[in-house]
Amino acid sequence: MEYKDLFLQVEKPARYAGGEFNLPDINKPHEVDFCIAFPDVYEVGMSNLGIQILYDILNKDKDIVCERCFAPWTDMGELLKKHNIPLCSIETKKPLKDFDILGISIQYELGYTGVLYLLDLAGIPFYAKDRSSSDPLVIAGGPCVANPEPFAPFFDVIIIGDGEEATLEFAKIVQQFKGDKRKILSEAAKIEGCYVPSLCVIQDGYCKTPMRKACVKDLDKAAFPLRPLVPNLEVVHNRPVIELYRGCYAGCRFCQACFYYRPIRIREKETVERLTEALIKATGSEEIGYSSLSSGDYPDICSVIDSVYELCKKKNVKIQLPSLRLDSYTPALAETSRKSSLTFAPEAGTQRLRDVINKNITEEDIDRTMRMAFTQGYRSVKLYFMVGLPTETDEDLMGIVELVRRIKNIYIDINHNKSINISVSSAIFVPKPVTPFQWAAQISLEEMDRRQQFLRAELRKVRGVTFHWHEPSASWLEGIFARGDSSLSQLIIEAYRNGALFDGWTDKFRFDIWEEAIAKLHVDTKRFTEGFGLEEHLPWDFIDFGVTKKYLMEEYKAALDGKTSPSCKYACRGCGATKYAKCKVQKNG
Repeated sequence: MEYKDLFLQVEKPARYAGGEFNLPDINKPHEVDFCIAFPDVYEVGMSNLGIQILYDILNKDKDIVCERCFAPWTDMGELLKKHNIPLCSIETKKPLKDFDILGISIQYELGYTGVLYLLDLAGIPFYAKDRSSSDPLVIAGGPCVANPEPFAPFFDVIIIGDGEEATLEFAKIVQQFKGDKRKILSEAAKIEGCYVPSLCVIQDGYCKTPMRKACVKDLDKAAFPLRPLVPNLEVVHNRPVIELYRGCYAGCRFCQACFYYRPIRIREKETVERLTEALIKATGSEEIGYSSLSSGDYPDICSVIDSVYELCKKKNVKIQLPSLRLDSYTPALAETSRKSSLTFAPEAGTQRLRDVINKNITEEDIDRTMRMAFTQGYRSVKLYFMVGLPTETDEDLMGIVELVRRIKNIYIDINHNKSINISVSSAIFVPKPVTPFQWAAQISLEEMDRRQQFLRAELRKVRGVTFHWHEPSASWLEGIFARGDSSLSQLIIEAYRNGALFDGWTDKFRFDIWEEAIAKLHVDTKRFTEGFGLEEHLPWDFIDFGVTKKYLMEEYKAALDGKTSPSCKYACRGCGATKYAKCKVQKNG
């Protein structure tokens, strides 16, 4: 039996079929076989812009062919094991084990068992030290490499920072020294952003070899796919997307992406227009997205959207923007991206706590924005909050309830009826590396559950409100891996071997498996959840992210004092990121 013979026996065979519209020339003569793998299903992976960008860059090189592989759903995985068929690429159905390079994108901590799932089905040993010269070089990238230590032993190379240039440079080294793994790794270690765990100095369990992240210095000139693949089935984000800018001006102290992706680099208005026209022509999509961490902070965002509005209207293409900051909402901006519901993230219910996290939105911002939105005819609002933020009290939790009530009253005041739908979602705060809160403690599992149930009970008293919350045990586990060290690689293997898989899926997450693995290996989880001292060595301290530890520490101290810091939108605040590239500061400050 062959790989293709399994397709009709599984749910959604289009996940594995390939042949998407805009497929590049996979049959061209080449010297390097590269496979990008994603440790989750097709629908999730094909929604990832980074995958599309790297796929395009690698296939445009005359000497490289890049294929893809996504984690097969459990039905397909079981069939592969039953018939002893190795996991294959989508494009040519080539076994992953036969590629020169296997690149795995790691987007979230609960996807770590998915990495092992891919390697297991491919017949590739988990630990890099156990692989032979016949195995592919296994590399990693993605947001989770902000702290690569829990999964570092699984990889030959980990690309930290922006992957566009470093990944291609690594592939060219493989082309030059193909067959000589030792030479490839020694040369790769010279590339900015390439962390080679096997060549690093380890002292007291920590890496001591200094690393600098990779950084695309000019995003406006960076490669971007003009003919992205059009998925075979409906995916999570079913539209082509243009990244407006990279980095973030806001400085929210809980947000890893804000600091990890600095300095601020933007795509100019003319580039956005050109990309919009190309993507509409190449995909035939009925919707196009404009993404960034805070799209409302893009320089003159209304002018940019206005400039593409007529083109989109002519082609009957809708413009989609992500959730907006409450202080950046304008009626004109909302009109160009008309939806049935608006999405905002106040994050905290009281001004005191919003000051602690440096959200920099006021009660007046909230009231003004809600009045504008409801006056425009919006009848539904989605609100996102976090539970367990540093210094949070039950008074802050009640602040969420009171804020929701106030928003409802604003709607009634404008529309003279009660037919509003308010959706409240509550995530649990997870301290992340490369943030001012990287030293903070995470609340206990019991306290997570208590606070979520507290909110649930109080919000049930407000008619027209639905409440959604994150699973506390999943957030607790995420917190352990976010700040863990290389010793946790054993825990990942133990849990995977006992059935942990697709942990990011609520119906698949088995906390009991993780509890048993933690107990068996005697993992001291408090090391990673109770916080760190300001002078303590952190597992990711060997990486220079641009933003200095001193700056993050000052922001942490300011948070505990309840002091806010202004946005760096109009003036540089000296975080250190400009060592990598010039930061885009707006001229009209």
